[in-house]
Amino acid sequence: MPLAPRRAHRLALPLAALAVIVSPVTPRAAEPAPIEVTIKDHRFEPAEITVPAGQAVRLHVRNLDASAEEFDSPALKVEKVIAANGAAIVHLRPLKPGRYAFTGEYHEDTARGTVVAQ
Repeated sequence: MPLAPRRAHRLALPLAALAVIVSPVTPRAAEPAPIEVTIKDHRFEPAEITVPAGQAVRLHVRNLDASAEEFDSPALKVEKVIAANGAAIVHLRPLKPGRYAFTGEYHEDTARGTVVAQ
C-alpha cells in the first residue's frame, strides 16, 4: 500500500540523514610528511632538495641560528621569515620538472639552495 504524500514527505529527511550516516567514507589519501630542512651557520642543509614533480609538498624549515632568516624564492613564489631558533612550514605548489633556486635573503652570500622537481 503506497504512503500518503504527506507521510512520505515526513520520512524523506530522516531517510536522507540515515543515508549520509551509513554511506561508505572514502579515506583521504595520507599527506606526505614534510621534508626537513635546517638553517645553521647561515646555510641550508640539505642545500639541494628533491621533490616529486606535479605534487604539492611542505618543507619544515628549522632555523638553528641566533638570527632570523627569510626563505626566499621568486621561482617558487615563496617568501617566509623563520625566526631565530624557530621553525616554519613552507608550502610549495606542484612544480613542473626542473631546478628552482632559493636563498636566505638575510645572508644571500652563504644561504643558498635548490629544489629539484623530478
